[in-house]
Amino acid sequence: MNTLPLLLIVLGIFTVAYRYYSALLAARAFMLDDRNITPAHRFKDGHNYVPSPKWVAFGHHFAAIAGAGPLVGPTLAAQFGFAPGLIWLVAGSVLAGCVQDLTVLIGSLRHDGKSLPYIVQREVGPVTGLLAMIAVLLILIVAMAGLAIIVVNALSQSAWGIFTIGLTIPIAMIMGVWMFRGNTGKVTVLGPSVFGVLMIVAALIGGHWFADSSFAHLLLFNGHQIVMLLCAYGFLASVLPVWLLLEPRDYLSTYVKLGTLAALIIGVLVVHPQLQFPAFTQYVHGGGPVIPGKLFPFLFVTIACGAISGFHSLVASGTTPKLIDKETDARFIGYGAMLAESLVGVLALIAACSMMPGDYFAINVPPAVFAKLGMHAVNLPEFSREVGEQLAGRTGGAVSLAIGIAQIFRNLPGMKALTGYWYHYAIMFEALFILTTIDAGTRVARYVMQELMGKLYKPLGRSNWLPSNLLATGIVVVSWGYLIWGGTIATIWPLFGTANQLLASIALATMTTYLVNHKKAVYGWCTLVPALFVLVTTVSAGYLSIQNVFWPMSQHPGTELQGWIETSLMVIFIVGAIVIVGSALLRCLKTLRGVPPPSVESLTNEPGKVQLEPAAPYRCC
Repeated sequence: MNTLPLLLIVLGIFTVAYRYYSALLAARAFMLDDRNITPAHRFKDGHNYVPSPKWVAFGHHFAAIAGAGPLVGPTLAAQFGFAPGLIWLVAGSVLAGCVQDLTVLIGSLRHDGKSLPYIVQREVGPVTGLLAMIAVLLILIVAMAGLAIIVVNALSQSAWGIFTIGLTIPIAMIMGVWMFRGNTGKVTVLGPSVFGVLMIVAALIGGHWFADSSFAHLLLFNGHQIVMLLCAYGFLASVLPVWLLLEPRDYLSTYVKLGTLAALIIGVLVVHPQLQFPAFTQYVHGGGPVIPGKLFPFLFVTIACGAISGFHSLVASGTTPKLIDKETDARFIGYGAMLAESLVGVLALIAACSMMPGDYFAINVPPAVFAKLGMHAVNLPEFSREVGEQLAGRTGGAVSLAIGIAQIFRNLPGMKALTGYWYHYAIMFEALFILTTIDAGTRVARYVMQELMGKLYKPLGRSNWLPSNLLATGIVVVSWGYLIWGGTIATIWPLFGTANQLLASIALATMTTYLVNHKKAVYGWCTLVPALFVLVTTVSAGYLSIQNVFWPMSQHPGTELQGWIETSLMVIFIVGAIVIVGSALLRCLKTLRGVPPPSVESLTNEPGKVQLEPAAPYRCC
């Protein structure tokens, strides 16, 4: 099937959804008003709370949420055919993912920029809030492990990739100083942006030179060494001021991400490759070599971030609300960034399904398993020669996606000779996606850990106290680093996908409670319906994962400890999500029956909110 009409339909749906549905939520359900003073201004400290231009905040948010999910999830789900993934990516994002991101971002703005567990505590109750804090922290740690292991597989023994990605750190720090300290009292954007883009191009070209030089062996690392480097980077990005590394690096990577997104759209429109995969494959009934389970429910946890992701709710209630300059910016940043990420997922699915099935499975399953499938690689030997690396058996989705992207670009006029560059550019593109999620995720996990530690010893709850920052970050980094050290993509990704989606159901249920508590119950269906759908599908997938993956690991010599840890985590996630969502719905019923909610005093005195009842600042449609 030709990809051109598919892409045009998707772009049309996204345009209509942003124009009307996001406006309905922003103008009617939440009545965004620029006269409300955002937390970035009320708590401005130059470290965590930093009022930022809309595009800079968008760049940070998009870079932070757009991790491995929209790239790897659709690529792995191509096993089922192109139709299931495409439908879930489009419908899931418009009706669930974008709604979650926007509503949680607004909820955090109305709660001093605090985290999702704090909102649960204020809107549902203190006991549920404490349970949510523990569950969110565990889910965050698993999410970091699930995202980071993709980078480990993609950058292992790749001097070109390590060189290019490594240089983005000093480039971003120079940009940070230039943007936020180069002109006192004013944020400089144009000069640092041009500098950053030029340096990224230079780093990509220089990576090819370095990989062919006699110094290449200095940047050839195995999996465990890359894990340690990732832990060091996550620690550094979490502790340093947000303007010095995290925000400028996310902003810089957004140029690469959005530029590549635009180039891929143009490439698909020009080349309009044929989809080599059928709409549905025989693996929809289970038994697939990449994802062993059936289409339902495993599609909905394999494709996470591209359709809906609970991790986004932590960024939307973590770093981003501390950067929002004006309240109406939330619509563009929350709903718009998620639409952009979903489009990334659609393009990833197109790139994967435009490969020959034999090439796809040769990359994404171990050689011994591929030999039993009765398939043959078609173009893979040629790709391996052009790229200069052995590509077969490099599981995890990252390599096959890079080949799919490179295949689209190499079919443009005059581009075939640059296949190696396109492949390594795609690897850098993927790694930037994932690393900008790891740095923001580690910082968000630090905030949650500090809130939890503050209940034991109050000074440890201060986000601007260095000893607390170091301790909380150290605990978080060591925890997700341990999971990667002993795990594989086959064990960590199902755990990450399930935990991630359960968190999404918690976030949506919480915002349903917020709407009911704040006398906007008529709009509660916008968050309640996706919350229940995601909860049912994810609990089903979690139960089957325990039965078929994690419990057998706990009974097998050599994997007992890992199996017990992952089985226990999955049980905690499922039980915790059901209890929290149930408590939120019970709180809604009580509020509707006239019982005052925990946040009753904020109904008339929200921090930073104007004390008027103005009309909506703009029409919903």
